Amino acid sequence: MAIGVIGGSGLYEMEGLEDVKSVRVDTPFGDPSDEYVTGVLNGVRMVFLPRHGRGHRYLPSEVNYRANIHGMKQLGVDRIISVSAVGSLKEAIEPGHIVIPDQFIDRTKGVRRDTFFGEGIVAHAGFADPVCHNLSETLYDAARKVGATVHKGGTYICMEGPAFSTRAESFMYLGLGGEVIGMTNLTEAKLAREAEICYGIIALSTDYDCWHEHHDDVTVEAIVAIIHQNVAMAKSIIRQAVTDVAPERGCACGSAMQYAIITDKAVIPAETKQRLELIVGKYL
Repeated sequence: MAIGVIGGSGLYEMEGLEDVKSVRVDTPFGDPSDEYVTGVLNGVRMVFLPRHGRGHRYLPSEVNYRANIHGMKQLGVDRIISVSAVGSLKEAIEPGHIVIPDQFIDRTKGVRRDTFFGEGIVAHAGFADPVCHNLSETLYDAARKVGATVHKGGTYICMEGPAFSTRAESFMYLGLGGEVIGMTNLTEAKLAREAEICYGIIALSTDYDCWHEHHDDVTVEAIVAIIHQNVAMAKSIIRQAVTDVAPERGCACGSAMQYAIITDKAVIPAETKQRLELIVGKYL
């Protein structure tokens, strides 16, 4: 078992992480955001990656999500914990609270590469329940154990960015019934499903977007301040979750693509088969 963590700077500097190494990974989909940091935490192998690169160099639409997830797969990761900052769309989800989302609404613009397929092969992954239920339950229970104020479930609206919402958009998102809004997690979740990796989210509420009349509009300064305050909490949740996660997966994530490929195997180009060997080679 290996657990991957995708998030911001600092999460790979976790207290108690042993045998720490930096690993550069080449993938058929280009370069990941940065080197992976590997180590052992409470006897469990961990793999950490800063989503936007060290120093936060990549826009949400510039992140090479395919390479990031493929690299995790190459390193033997079968579960990914994604840590991200989000805006709250509910009064009850205050800045500093934790949310474990279980649904998405896509408001990206189609410029991101959010599938491993194409170029001669078509596959349709089941995505009705877009995160791993078992891993999400573990994250929720871990958050409660370490004393976080945590909200179970909810819809994450994934917008393109990099600008924050207009006020009109923010009110529209309220009407859509979203709990939180962010710019990254949906793309990761789609690719993790195709890679048959369990995926769960620790979403850190940093602001009320710009819909709340009694709170300041979202700013980078406010987001960074909340993140710095809560990195320790995110680390605590991860440490607890690593202790609690079952050694064997009892979910369907590991066979998610078994019946997803609809292209006649005889017409799939050899180069495409080679590129997808790690992802779905067992089905080809």
